[in-house]
Amino acid sequence: MTNDPFSTDERRALAALTADFTAKEIAPNLNEWEDAELIPREVHKALGDAGLLGIGYPEEVGGSGGDSIDVTVLTENLLSSGGSGGAFASLFSHGIAIPHMIDAANRRRVAGDNAGADWLLDEYVRPVLAGDKIAALGVTEPDGGSDVAHLRTRAIPDGDDWIINGAKTYITSGVRADVVVVAARTADSGASGVSLFAVDTSLPGFKVTRKLQKMGWDCSDTAELAFVDLRVPSEALLTPEPGGGFASLSRHFAVERLSLATLAYATAQRCVDLTVEWTRQRETFGRPLLSRQVVRHDLVEMIRRTEVARTYARAIAVRHAAGEPVLLEAVLAKNTAVEACDWVVDRAVQLHGGAGYMRNTEVERHYRDARIIGIGGGATEVMTDLAAKLLGW
Repeated sequence: MTNDPFSTDERRALAALTADFTAKEIAPNLNEWEDAELIPREVHKALGDAGLLGIGYPEEVGGSGGDSIDVTVLTENLLSSGGSGGAFASLFSHGIAIPHMIDAANRRRVAGDNAGADWLLDEYVRPVLAGDKIAALGVTEPDGGSDVAHLRTRAIPDGDDWIINGAKTYITSGVRADVVVVAARTADSGASGVSLFAVDTSLPGFKVTRKLQKMGWDCSDTAELAFVDLRVPSEALLTPEPGGGFASLSRHFAVERLSLATLAYATAQRCVDLTVEWTRQRETFGRPLLSRQVVRHDLVEMIRRTEVARTYARAIAVRHAAGEPVLLEAVLAKNTAVEACDWVVDRAVQLHGGAGYMRNTEVERHYRDARIIGIGGGATEVMTDLAAKLLGW
């Protein structure tokens, strides 16, 4: 029996399952997936069959149950067992997409629209959590960045349908996605005019205009998308009309940022582990690197920064699981973990020397992958300004 919420019997079993799956199905294939710049769809199916895609989602919508603590355990163990940030982003891109569908289905149930709720759950949510379909979130635009309130993609009502025109970029899993939750303007201006739509990628007018190449997250396909007179049914509207999309995005951004904080410190911890082992084995001038004071001090600082980031982010995950609002705290956790991760991965490459600079060595991959965490989910500078506003300044 333990008072540590991260070490219950169920979560130890989840940690073991994640570690075993990662070691067998993900880590040995990462170099191949990096070269191909995507992960085969069958990996999603295997994750779904293992129940890992559904962690953090209610069983009644096809999930495996659990909360933000369970998601934290999954993320930590995927990285500690040889996974990567790119693999996590690709395989779990639904984490920023289907919560909006689940919210919409719940509202429809309350309103008595069981058919509309069932359509969303049966067409998209359950297949995604089973690994049969892939979901993505389409918010960022070519000239918009983090300025969600001023996006230009527009949806216009036409009878019982909506017609969407516009473009999105930097969309994780956008090349392979079967459904994209698209943020589009349904009113003239401002945050209140943004709505969300479930867009089936098989519809006429949907196009992947470009597969994007990146500095890191190579195995995670990233796309530029276009919508040209794309017609979707009224059931595809996920938010109260007009608007509601900005509020939904803001509410779920806290979870995304907490997830990115976990990804950051978990990446840092993996680099700590790899570097400690390397410095034990690597000898220079007849002595292990670990025997050098300057190396030991670097390692201690790597551990210190990682521990601080983990302790804070885990504490926020516990509060979120208890139902507390953690919008500010998730922002702070993300920035804290990003700062720690950036420093740790840099020192890991440095202490590995020439080996750390070789393409597709693990610390080199983490070094490249880590750079996006301070950009995605809200850039560090945007997060700092948001924190000031949330503090009332």
